[in-house]
Amino acid sequence: MQHRIPAERLGPLGPVMADAVTACVHCGFCLAACPTYRLLGEEMDSPRGRIFLMKAVLEGELEAEEAMPYVDRCLGCEACEPACPSGVAYGHLLMAFREHVGERRGDSLAGRLRRLVASQTLPYPGRFKLAVTAGRAFKPLVSRVPLPLKDALALVPDTLPSAPPLPEVYPAQGQRRARVALLVGCVQRVLAPEINWATVRVLARNGVEVVIPREQGCCGALSMHMGAADQARQLARHNFHLFPDDVDAVITNAAGCGSGMKAYPLLFRGHPEEARAEAFARQVRDVHEFLAELGIEAPPPLARPLTVAYHDACHLANAQGIREAPRALLGQVEGITVREVPEGELCCGSAGTYNLEQPEIARELGVRKAQHILSTGAEAVVTGNIGCMVQIATHLRQLGQPLPVYHTVQVLEMAYTSSLPEVQNLREA
Repeated sequence: MQHRIPAERLGPLGPVMADAVTACVHCGFCLAACPTYRLLGEEMDSPRGRIFLMKAVLEGELEAEEAMPYVDRCLGCEACEPACPSGVAYGHLLMAFREHVGERRGDSLAGRLRRLVASQTLPYPGRFKLAVTAGRAFKPLVSRVPLPLKDALALVPDTLPSAPPLPEVYPAQGQRRARVALLVGCVQRVLAPEINWATVRVLARNGVEVVIPREQGCCGALSMHMGAADQARQLARHNFHLFPDDVDAVITNAAGCGSGMKAYPLLFRGHPEEARAEAFARQVRDVHEFLAELGIEAPPPLARPLTVAYHDACHLANAQGIREAPRALLGQVEGITVREVPEGELCCGSAGTYNLEQPEIARELGVRKAQHILSTGAEAVVTGNIGCMVQIATHLRQLGQPLPVYHTVQVLEMAYTSSLPEVQNLREA
């Protein structure tokens, strides 16, 4: 008997899931693009296999608890989408399915604990800073703790940077060309506040006035990744009331945040704020795409040549389709040579909260990414997502090659101010 997904009984996201499942013709083009399939070699750990499992759950033929171990091993990197000839919206399917399943995950106790810690700390900067501070105290004991905790502690930095708070408005230099609002993020403002400062300075240098709404919070992307849709909507609603409408764009400098905010129409489908979510999402622009379209002032030539490896963050390249803009911006800096990373299409293993929830697979992907970066002979790494930066820096350090890892806007700011470290000192920078 031919079964059909009862989309009309699955709520507002039912048609999204039904359409995605129906579009899949099980051709297998996604297999080679999928990091977990390439590592594990199991059909159920591929997009095609996971679609089969999700379809069975939605049709009532399989319990969610049986499918979720495989679905939860999905990074959500969306590398399968560019490879799919049928145009399956796998990212939307995964997000909707995780919300549909909710708490019916069948997690182990350790898995539930990791998910609880992630959901109750990462989206809240104050709590997260306390957690990082505590983690630093436990790092000396890392060799004596259980492996999942060991991997999480390895990601904790030895020091936390300090930076003055951003102003509510950062004026444009010279003639104003645009006015934008900046999302400062939750994890990033704790681990790397200098990225936000570099962002406002580079924007201002290019004639952009930047509004930084006070009391803004997490965009909800991390919660969306974990399937905690109610928490994600609560966080997004908070920002809806704080971000102004009279700006040319809402800028994000973290790929995961931009991808999440551009998915607000899906998150709020069937909810009272649906129209507001759609309007907000239309304003969201990643800083790379915004600067590339605006056009930037060329920085002065570097005093010394610099070779960098550019890492494509999955939620920038795959989810948002932004690949050329970062390279074009780096190409504006005379003296920089950009090297492509072998297997650059494979996720580094950060993937939102993945390196906390699936530490073994994340570790294997992180080592693989770090080794490929080192094979380029680059003196530094450049990317556009704080999660990738932490993951890559951790595994480079563990391999004994602690190359500096920069956000693209940091490189631009250092080029504008002629403050890039000298090449021979980069490994100690």
